[in-house]
Amino acid sequence: MTFSVPVLVRGYELDTQGHLNQAVYLQYSEHARWELLRAAGVAQEKLIANGVGPVVLETNIKYRRELRAGDEVTITCDFEWSSGKIFKIRQEIRKLDGTVAAEVAVVGGLLDLAARKLVADPGENFRALAERPDLLGL
Repeated sequence: MTFSVPVLVRGYELDTQGHLNQAVYLQYSEHARWELLRAAGVAQEKLIANGVGPVVLETNIKYRRELRAGDEVTITCDFEWSSGKIFKIRQEIRKLDGTVAAEVAVVGGLLDLAARKLVADPGENFRALAERPDLLGL
């Protein structure tokens, strides 16, 4: 199941060329991931109370088309689970006409906040915490 969040590109997010600043793509992607966790019932407070927190280990962005002030976009989020300590998240930032403005690939993990190490099975941890694990692909 693909989760998505709408965002309106704001003028103060633009660079000197008049298009969305490259760092804002990261913010949009992060926003969508947190909204997905919230929708799944895994709010930040719940993570902290359980002594864990998601971490980004790697991010790759492919910029496809420029975004300008007033553009309406949706940011998608798809978790990909495997065995081991990491998971992947595939995201797209799309204009309303379907044009892909950017593709974002994230490698993440779930950090044990006390031990400061990645937990062995992040998917099972998220499944246990989530009210809607299906939104996370679990």
